[in-house]
Amino acid sequence: MKVSARSQVPPFAVMDIVAAANARRAAGQSVLNLCVGEPSTGASDVVRERAAQLLAGGDLGYTEALGSPALRAAIAGHYRSWYGVDVDPARVAVTTGSSGGFMLAFLAAFDVGDRVALARPGYPAYKNILASLGCEVVELPCGPETRYQPTVEQLEALDRPVDGLVVAGPANPTGTLIDRASLDGLAAWCAEHGVRLVSDEIYHGITYSDAVAAEPGPAGAPTAATSLGSGTVVVNSFSKFWAMTGWRLGWLLLPDDLAAPVDALAGNVALCPPALAQHAGVAAFTPEGYAAAEANVAQYAASRRTVLDRLPELGWSRVAPADGAFYVYADVSASGLDSRAWCARLLDEAGVALTPGTDFDSVDGHDWVRLSFASAPAVVAEAVDRVAAWQRTL
Repeated sequence: MKVSARSQVPPFAVMDIVAAANARRAAGQSVLNLCVGEPSTGASDVVRERAAQLLAGGDLGYTEALGSPALRAAIAGHYRSWYGVDVDPARVAVTTGSSGGFMLAFLAAFDVGDRVALARPGYPAYKNILASLGCEVVELPCGPETRYQPTVEQLEALDRPVDGLVVAGPANPTGTLIDRASLDGLAAWCAEHGVRLVSDEIYHGITYSDAVAAEPGPAGAPTAATSLGSGTVVVNSFSKFWAMTGWRLGWLLLPDDLAAPVDALAGNVALCPPALAQHAGVAAFTPEGYAAAEANVAQYAASRRTVLDRLPELGWSRVAPADGAFYVYADVSASGLDSRAWCARLLDEAGVALTPGTDFDSVDGHDWVRLSFASAPAVVAEAVDRVAAWQRTL
């Protein structure tokens, strides 16, 4: 029987590492897992308590396709309090995680054959979802000279025009921010050239005080929500700042022209996002919900400092600026191993799981690895001890 060409996207190499780590753990061996971008704390008490109340007697039937009015209003309020931006709740679409948000946004904005630009290295699901929808992905090689972020100059230098641009700040895997001037410049260029800008902001709220491009305020990063009137789409999620990964809850901020198409697509694709997660998610926007998330960020900051302070001992001289998120993206080519072999040996010989850079960069990723410091500080510290000791054996 036929298997569609659109389904032939590469799997994540990290899943091989996860499977090997699980097998090692099942055999009774020690494993410290720093390969997955998942907060170790889980949802806050206030969210979990609200979920328990709902399970005991709440209405968990279908909501509107774009989400419950209460949650959409809470998200709009979040933009007023964090960014000083007024967002109409009617322009908020609650989605099944940011992954569902990207699928809906890409389906609504792009046709088969459209060209969409994005940074390399970058989160692999962008290009894989776009490719599965028949779009042509245009990778922009981004290095330290642009702080691993795309630029207007790169877009101007393309041999053919593009229909879309995906940006992320803080970015996965590099953790780098886009400063306000650069984001505004990209948004203006896209508006002038009829290019749809999609801004991934799922790591907002997880930034660090010493980051060069950090913004004042709780978000720590500029939002593209100010450009909705020019056709921009903003993607965000409860998975990172609020540590609600398995709840599968995210959102889109939509410009006028995409609101009806996304509404129609959402109703056909999934009817609605998970009702329990939606109703409980409103509690994330309470003072208790914010406080719990901010306490998590303080833990990430401590773990980040542990890693950065020991970079000389690790021998990692080429490292992307870890402005935000919870990643350190480092060049390990001095070891003489490619990143897949490096990660496989590190797990086998030291019991530490990291992610090879080939997931994020098909050209240069064989030199790079990603360390996630979303785990507890004590776990991260022990993992760094093991990595440093192991590297001395190479």
